[in-house]
Amino acid sequence: MEAKIQKWGNSLGIRIPMPILKDLSLKNGSVVEIDEENNRIIIQPSKKVELESLLSQISDDNLHSETDWGVAEGDEIW
Repeated sequence: MEAKIQKWGNSLGIRIPMPILKDLSLKNGSVVEIDEENNRIIIQPSKKVELESLLSQISDDNLHSETDWGVAEGDEIW
């Protein structure tokens, strides 16, 4: 499929055809990653990281201890 690069404010943009957006479940405001590889532009949906996935990676080996920052100063509330 062919698309045209056009001026968009101070940048250039490409309109992504609706069938491609639907196939990839992308919509206005979706975050994508853009890379250049072998003289090609690669646009792909950003990987959504779930909190559960991050928490499941915590182990005794990589868990940091609590840091004592001292007493509160000014309007700080702990």
